[in-house]
Amino acid sequence: MTELATLLEQWEPVIGLEVHVQLATASKAFSPSGVEFGAPPNSLTDPTVLALPGALPSFNRKALELALRLGVATGSKIRARCRFARKHYFYPDLPKGYQISQYDEPLCEDGAIDVWVAGERKKIRLQRIHLEEDAGKNLHHGATSLVDLNRAGVPLCEVVTQPDLRSADEASEYMRALHRLVRYLGVSEGDMEKGQLRCDANVSVRRRGEDRLGTRTELKNINSFRFVHKAIEHEIARQIRIIEGGGAVERETRLWDANAGVSQSMRSKEEVSDYRYFPDPDLPTLTIDGAMMRAVITSVPELPAARLERFMREYGLSFDDASTLTAERELADYLDAAVRAEGDGRLARPIANWILTELLRELAGRPIAEAPVAPAALAELVGLIADETISGKIAKDVFAKMIATGDGARAIVERDGLRQISDEGALRPLAEKIIADNPRQYGQYKAGKEGVIGFFVGQLMKATGGKANPQLASELMKKLLDA
Repeated sequence: MTELATLLEQWEPVIGLEVHVQLATASKAFSPSGVEFGAPPNSLTDPTVLALPGALPSFNRKALELALRLGVATGSKIRARCRFARKHYFYPDLPKGYQISQYDEPLCEDGAIDVWVAGERKKIRLQRIHLEEDAGKNLHHGATSLVDLNRAGVPLCEVVTQPDLRSADEASEYMRALHRLVRYLGVSEGDMEKGQLRCDANVSVRRRGEDRLGTRTELKNINSFRFVHKAIEHEIARQIRIIEGGGAVERETRLWDANAGVSQSMRSKEEVSDYRYFPDPDLPTLTIDGAMMRAVITSVPELPAARLERFMREYGLSFDDASTLTAERELADYLDAAVRAEGDGRLARPIANWILTELLRELAGRPIAEAPVAPAALAELVGLIADETISGKIAKDVFAKMIATGDGARAIVERDGLRQISDEGALRPLAEKIIADNPRQYGQYKAGKEGVIGFFVGQLMKATGGKANPQLASELMKKLLDA
């Protein structure tokens, strides 16, 4: 048992996450500058981003549509009217001295996201989803610090959970679920390496059985699923050790050092009053009308959690296989398209198996959009195996030829004479000759070494160029050897 597992016998973690999701817009939240990762420093700015005198913000409607889509998908309550506020703090990457955000009137409240932990479904309640702009980025080189304002003003959704998470496993699975959801919806690319999904974790611990919450600390800007898990586990253990050692956990903001595997104190945790929120006088109230909501609702696809359950229920897939196949919307779309092409759904499971093994192996990490065969073509190949036109071994050869030539499976089978031999009358003379030509192995079989039958079946498959129906070959050989 690990040290943390031992500690958790007496202590319960309480975790809430605040996740910043960069919205997939072409321009910034309140100005016309473009959004592009990796552009030359400070090349994507304008008078509004730089807070030059007289520059006024103008809200990006696309950001609102994307945020509403996420709100609908999470079952949130949507405000018909909401407003922006100014959140004041002073930092080099924030030229205005305040961030445009939402405070007492968030766009969305009281939604939920379903996560799967150890095969069980759990609903994580959301406190709010609100719109805001991103800050710039400070770059530190030794004693020198530089500021890049390309990211300043990029539109964000901040997704804030209730303190419903009880382990690092649940927190990392929630992050994966949110990542999968925003990509399904087209709300964000969700690339954590590019900072498009960043997590702040609020962590506290309490004695098991207690209702009172402990003092929480905030872990800032964690940018990978693995780091979320490691940072939270580290913080849980740190807090428990402090309390059991007679100390008290301080309410503070800490930075996670992924290289060292430790967190470091950054500053004392701000209170809401420190930010001096007030309504932004330069931005009008946002009004959500019925036409906009109808358009958003019709744009929401089948959600990942519902699709995962459908794949298990309708296609007979295991949780792990269904989870893999719903990880990306395009991959799940491919399976659905292949099953529709097949017809009545009876081959859904073998089609899924071919995608998980042969197709994903061929793609070698590339997106499903680059699949070398179309869904209907894969369904045709699996159908030929199911009706015993070809064997699974021959199917792999046919699959390779499909990739190389672009031809359909049935056309390749007919052209190259690859039909499986399922006629016992055609196989019997070959089988009898193989037995006659191998008296020593025949004697071993008769002496009780039944495993020798594999030798005879292998010889028959070799004699037919792999075209013999494997099941028929095995049954025929056993019948002849026993006779």
